[in-house]
Parts: sequence; structure tokens; C-alpha cells
Amino acid sequence: MLRVGVAQADFKLADCQANLNTVADLLDQAYQAKVDILVLPELANSGYNFETIEQAMSASEAADNGPYCTLLRDWSLAGRLVAGGLCEKSGDTLFNSAVVYADGRLTGLYRKAHLFANEITFFVPGSEKPPVMDYHGHHLGIMICFDWFFPEMARSLALRGAQIILHPANLVLPWCQKAMLTRSIENRIFTATANRTGTDRDLTFSGLSQITSPTGDILTQMDDTAAGIAVVDIDLSLADNKHVTRQNDLFICRRPDLYDDLCR
Repeated sequence: MLRVGVAQADFKLADCQANLNTVADLLDQAYQAKVDILVLPELANSGYNFETIEQAMSASEAADNGPYCTLLRDWSLAGRLVAGGLCEKSGDTLFNSAVVYADGRLTGLYRKAHLFANEITFFVPGSEKPPVMDYHGHHLGIMICFDWFFPEMARSLALRGAQIILHPANLVLPWCQKAMLTRSIENRIFTATANRTGTDRDLTFSGLSQITSPTGDILTQMDDTAAGIAVVDIDLSLADNKHVTRQNDLFICRRPDLYDDLCR
């Protein structure tokens, strides 16, 4: 069994020190709760709804090289794993990214492929598949926020062996939390969505951070305004059973020859 947690809070736009303090508090709560795997929201170091590219750049840091990444790395040293959203600077380019630290080292970096609304003003979309990472014999996939809207992303992660999808998010549309139940059922996997609360300028975030099961159950869910963490103990090996019935294995029953138009 692994103890999986999702963290939720109100992050402040371009106030890096305030956000570091918030993240440190969430990490401390997770430590006290003996969490093995923790998911933080999207863009947890920077806030979300930037006004200018200069503001976004000022709130960014390079992957594996800055105070936010250092905080996550240090927390993971004692055999834990943490995934968190990062406003990532790479040269003169910004990415909406997620970093994953396990056992004191960077084990995953994913740059959001499906940018939402005004994000295209500030970020370049990622061009690589979201990774599936090994953690103490378990297999963890990752995607970011609006990636949920594209079922191919979750299916790709599941086909590559992910038992759980770690899902940092800053959700403003009303559908994701319910849709993640479908992502769980259609792939027979767990999902862990860490969403934020509060308001950035004209955007209000919906909270309701949750963890779902391969059978479409909500294992835990926060309310729309709470700050803190929600935790559940999970046997990730349950996601290895892809049988819907004795005769129907979810992946064996697929008919890719009939879905070729999906890639046109």
C-alpha cells in the first residue's frame, strides 16, 4: 500500500516567496501525514493568470535549479515522491511544466502539451509524451490540467503501464473532476488531481482536488475552498487488472484498426 495525497491551496500571482511558503506548509502537512506520493497543483511556484510576459518570466525558474525545485527535492529525500506544477524557464522560453522528484532526484519533467486559453500567450507547448516513471516498483504517469480534455493522453499513459495519473491542475471549467472518473474507468487506473483555489484577476479556481479509483469511485475529495491535503491509502497493483468481465480485457479487446482516424 502507498499513501497518496493531493494538495490544494490559493497561490498568489507572481509572488514567489508567498507561494514557496504555501508549498512548504503543504509539504509539512504531507510529511506529518506520512504521505508517500504527493501531487501539488499546476504552476504552484508562480500563480496562473499572468498579465505580461515579463511578469511570467519573473515568476519562473529553471527545472531542477531554483528554490521551488530545491524545496521539492529536499522533501523527497526520505524515499518519497512529489509532483508539482512549475513555471519553467529554459533560456528565453517559458513552459507550463511539471517536475517529479523521488528519493532526492529529478525523475520526471513534463511540459504541458495542450495549452488552455491565454496560456498560449506565455508558454510554448511541450513536444514530448508525458512520461511514465518507476517509483519503488510502481508506475506513475503525469499530465497537466487541460490535458484531461484529450482522452488520448490518459489512454497513452495507461497503455505504457501507468497505474496512476498524477494530475497537477488549475481548473476553471466545471467538468474535469467528473470527467476524471471516466478517465479512471476507461483505463482502469487511479488518478490524483491536485487543483488550486482562489482567484487570479478574473479567473476563479474550483478546488475539489480528488483521487479516483479504477472502478470510478471518488476515494477522497476536498471542497472548493479548503487549503491543505487529502490522503488515501492505495494498492496501485489493482490498476494492473484490465478485465471488465472475465471475457473482456480492456486492452486486448481494443480494435486499433478501427480507430486509425484518431491520428489524422
